[in-house]
Formats: sequence, structure tokens, C-alpha cells
Amino acid sequence: MRVMAQLAMVMNLDKCIGCHTCSVTCKQAWTNRAGVEYVWFNNVETRPGQGYPRTYEDQEKWRGGWRLRGGRLTLRAGGRFKRLLSLFANPKLPAIQDYYEPWTYDYDDLISAPAGDHVPVARPRSLISGEPTRISWSANWDDSLAGAPELTQQDPVLQRVSDEVRQSFEETFMFFLPRICEHCLNPSCVASCPSGAMYKRTEDGIVLVDQDQCRGWRMCVTGCPYKKVYFNHRTGKAEKCTLCYPRMEVGLPTVCSETCVGRLRYLGVVLYDADRVLPAASVPDERDLYPAQLDVLLDPDDPEVVAAARRAGIPADWIEAAQRSPVHALIKDFRIALPLHPEFRTLPMVWYVPPLSPVVDKLVETGHDGEDVGNLFGAIDALRIPVEYLAELFTAGDPRPVVTSLRKLGAMRAYMRDINLGRPPDPAVPEAAGLDVPQVERMYRLLALAKYEERYVIPQAHAELAGQLDEPGCSLDYEGGPGMYESGPFGETSGAPVPVAVENFHLLRQRQNAVHFIAPDGSRRVNLLNWDGRGTPEGLFPRDDEAD
Repeated sequence: MRVMAQLAMVMNLDKCIGCHTCSVTCKQAWTNRAGVEYVWFNNVETRPGQGYPRTYEDQEKWRGGWRLRGGRLTLRAGGRFKRLLSLFANPKLPAIQDYYEPWTYDYDDLISAPAGDHVPVARPRSLISGEPTRISWSANWDDSLAGAPELTQQDPVLQRVSDEVRQSFEETFMFFLPRICEHCLNPSCVASCPSGAMYKRTEDGIVLVDQDQCRGWRMCVTGCPYKKVYFNHRTGKAEKCTLCYPRMEVGLPTVCSETCVGRLRYLGVVLYDADRVLPAASVPDERDLYPAQLDVLLDPDDPEVVAAARRAGIPADWIEAAQRSPVHALIKDFRIALPLHPEFRTLPMVWYVPPLSPVVDKLVETGHDGEDVGNLFGAIDALRIPVEYLAELFTAGDPRPVVTSLRKLGAMRAYMRDINLGRPPDPAVPEAAGLDVPQVERMYRLLALAKYEERYVIPQAHAELAGQLDEPGCSLDYEGGPGMYESGPFGETSGAPVPVAVENFHLLRQRQNAVHFIAPDGSRRVNLLNWDGRGTPEGLFPRDDEAD
């Protein structure tokens, strides 16, 4: 057993209202600059829908992730020889039209237009070419299509479900799916990089790109099945979600989590056995990938696990954080959170609590009590929509874990409603979903009432681990691993890795807690990346006298 720590996220999809606040704040903090105008490290998709970039889930087209050949994991994009041949002409890349051509508006026309009979119009202009453009797609155009029949033919997930579901989905359900980099345990983007610029940090599992080492081959874009690695056409380098590691190192949540209106995100530490990663990703049946990934995660309260973690050099406060982790509770204890597309075999570490609201809404529309446990259980079992669709998203098509999760959520909703209405609760309700009363109460506390410090249990980085923070390393770089850093004809580890500059987290913490934000030149500024979400820094909102 080789114990390692991983920072992970869980999102409760029942709470997402599609406001895109997380996307906008992430954009302002990380990709609000030239070369990445089209990039959204965090985006919110309307489901069913084609996603961003369009049809990214169709790996027969994009060749991302892993596949099993002869019992051995290989990249869908091909081995080293094939990648070498396509090094200068990679054909498996989304075009800008698959993302969308970013634009701004000619706002100056609104104030400089001469007086006339008609109101001036701010016309769209491409941020790439600078020329006038016609807006035809965006990062969440599916929401604007509002369930149009065209989506039936384009959504890769919808194509795999039954004809009955495809023909009636627009009348039945929709939900929002926020997405960031999955920071996988078995990242195919890292394995795809010819220059060794992509790496998975050994101390917290965050996947990053060494900008000095990156040569812009874009193999990582192809290799990532979630298409969460982007190419900066201005710098010629790859970029991706960093899980806001400067914030996480000082115990603060990611920007998207901090600003989430629905409070649907949870951050915490999980402990896992690195020796089980490759066997778990290599199980023959795709439907066994979810339970196999659960087996990789370790019980942080197990004395043997704690002893092994200490021997591995994991700090005591990280072990204690894993024991209090809301992420571990939702994934392993309650087993209501599910991974996104486990069939890609990357073992993703951003998990999702499936939405119960489509089932409740359907009951209410038909005149039934959407909170009644009998109605809920019956609807979950009878409605192939959205269970079949959710299974294609989260469990490689196996509906059983989805049904189990939804039944637990329905049981919690029905049991707690009786208490809130002053009626005697029925212990048989949670028992029917495989829960006991204390578990239901803990679930309710975590999903409905959890405070800030309960949703975000993030241990700080340690000064004695600063060397690990500065030097790239991969948790899968070991004998028999799936080929992350094996030497080859051109040496994926040839040359010493260039250290990544990491800001002193103690000074960063002090600045984040400051009442005012002081820039090096002495001016007052508001930086979303460094804001802890508390108070109202000067400059964030207009003063009362300015508003008047």
C-alpha cells in the first residue's frame, strides 16, 4: 500500500442554477488576457447538450483518454511512434469553431455615433481577428437552443440512450453541469505530453503545466478526454485549470467555489493507494470502473492507513483533514457522488451528486406530491429519464449506482420534511434506501446546512514541503506505471525539469486576510484570486457618494 493525498472536489448538481458566476470569476482571475479569449477553465453546460467544446465526449472522434488493448492501458491517440509522426500536424484537435470564436462589442459606437433617428447598435467584433463577426456559437449555446430537436443528433451522451429518451427529453428534464479539470489519478494528458511539461504534484495531486518546459505540441489537448487543456495561441503554450493552487496552499477554496451562488461545491482531501490506480483503471468491464475507483480510495480512520500515511510523509494535519473531508464523506461514506465519464479510464477526482430535481419536477408537473417518498421512489424506478442519461454521464451506462444515489437523496428529502413539518419521522424511509437515521442526519447537515469551514476542509501547504512544491513530480512515476514518464527514443524526461515559481504562501495568506489590497506600486486593487470572500475590500463596490 502506497498512500498518497489528493485534493478533490464534489459538486451537488441539485443546487446549480446555471448563473455562471463561477465561470466569470474564474475567467477574471485566470484567463482574462490575450491568447486565451476563448478559454474557460470553469464552464457550466446545459444538459442535455453538446458541451464545450462541441461533442467533446465523443472519443471515437477526438481520441482522448485511455483504452484497454490486450489487457494493457494505451492512449486512444496512439503510442509514441504514432504521436511522433503527428508531432507537427496533430489532426485530432478541436477547431476554434468547436469552442467558439470569442467576441466583444463596438461599445464606442454607442457614444460616438452622430445624432439620428435610430438608436446606435454595438455590433460584435471578433477578439481573434478584430473583424466584425456573426455570433453563432458560445460556451453554453445549448442553453440558448432550449432543448431544440437539433441537440438529439449532436449530443454524444444522448445518442447512446434509448429512442424513447431521445424523442422526449426536451419535454422532460434539463440540468446544469459545471466542469473544471478533473485532476485525474491517471491523467492521460500527462502521459500524452512529449516534453514532460505536464505533471501531477505528488503532495496534493494537482495537475499542472510547466510553462518553461512546454513546447506547444498540443498532444495534451488531444489526450485529455474532457478537453480541459487549452492552447494559448499568443504564447504557444498549453494552459489548464490549476485548482487555484496559490489559494489552496494557504487553506482557501478555489475562486469558483468561493463565489458559487448555490454553495454546491465541496473541497477536501482524500487518501488513496497509488498501487491500486493502474489495476483500477485497467478493469475489463467499463461498468466496473466506478466501484474500482472507490476501492482505490482509503479509509482515513483506519489505523493501518493512518500509519502508512505517516510513513509516506503525509503531514498529520493533512491526515486529520482527510478524516473530516466532506469530499470523502460524499464519495465513500454516503456513496451519493459519482465520477464524470469513468469510461475514459483517467480516474477523475471531480465528482458529482446527481440531480434529483428533474424527477421532483416531473412529479409536480403531473399533479403529484414531489416530496412524498413513495412517489419519489416510484418515479426514480419508473422514469428512465433522466436515470438512463445520468448513467451514461457518471457510471459508464450502469443505472444501478445512479438509482441508489437518487433514492438516498429522495429518502433524505422525505425524512427531513416530516421533521420540518412537525410530523413524526418514519425510520423505515432511510432504511428503504440503505441508510440509517444518523447517516440521513449527517447527509442533511452536509448537503443543506454545512457552514463554510465544513464545505471547505483544506489543509495548508507545509514549509518543509516547499521543495516538492517547486519541483515537478508525478505520483504515477513508478515501476509498472502506465507510462507517464518512461524514457523513450526522445526521452520524455530528458533534461532537468525547470522549477515552477511558487509564491510564498505565508505572505500570500497575510495579503488575502488584509482589509485592503495594496499593489506593489501602492495603489489599491481588488484581485479575485487573492480575495478570501470576507468583507468588502475598498474598490470592489462604488461608494455611496459615487452611487448618488
